[in-house]
Amino acid sequence: MAFIDKFSDYSDLYARARPVYPDTLFDAIARDLPGRNLAWDCGTGNGQAAVRLAKYFDQVHATDPSPQQIGNAVRVANVDYRIGQAEECDLPSQSVDLILVAQALHWFDRDRFYGEAHRVLKRNGRLAVIGYDWFYITPEIDQAVWATLLGPIRPFWAKNDLLVFDGYRSIEFPFTQVPVPAVAFHLEWDLQQLLAYICSLSSTRAAIRELGDQFVHNAQSELERLWGDGSSKRRVVMPLHIRCGRLDY
Repeated sequence: MAFIDKFSDYSDLYARARPVYPDTLFDAIARDLPGRNLAWDCGTGNGQAAVRLAKYFDQVHATDPSPQQIGNAVRVANVDYRIGQAEECDLPSQSVDLILVAQALHWFDRDRFYGEAHRVLKRNGRLAVIGYDWFYITPEIDQAVWATLLGPIRPFWAKNDLLVFDGYRSIEFPFTQVPVPAVAFHLEWDLQQLLAYICSLSSTRAAIRELGDQFVHNAQSELERLWGDGSSKRRVVMPLHIRCGRLDY
């Protein structure tokens, strides 16, 4: 299956707008691992997860098929960034302690990726799959976001996106399930950060190409009325979906 590229044409915005994963996420998925020598961050994008994994593992191998995304990645000494697809990994067999896929599994050819995961994972190694849920601020702001932004972009969601909205619960997952505590982003956003995040979504970019950007301006006007001082920070909660599995053979 060809690489489905939804993000290269605005990889700089993606790098600025997407939230930083909390340490509680990595505490949850790395606990009780037999080893922490090597992690593979598959579909790394601009490396937001890779740089956090680097605190927990001796070495992180971070791959993404988009040269633009890799070009915007944050450089860390023990993170090796490579351009490459999830379904074709150049790591040795039985060499990896943890594979992390953050906000990307729904774009993979999963059968081929799972084959590679089974090949490169050590026995008792783990695959952790992460996806964002929607964000919540206040009932009034949430309602305005749904009416002015989610309404226009909803028809432009790719069918792949529905898998992550479902928390990856409906996909095949050929690993022994490992329970993981609930984790969420707890963020502080001003209004421009909220709008930047919305505009970094592939569905928003598709809607703008088709409809123009007036709906974004309309949303900004309505949100400014509710937000007050647009530069003031508001607390944002964004739950994460996590599926974690272990390779038993």
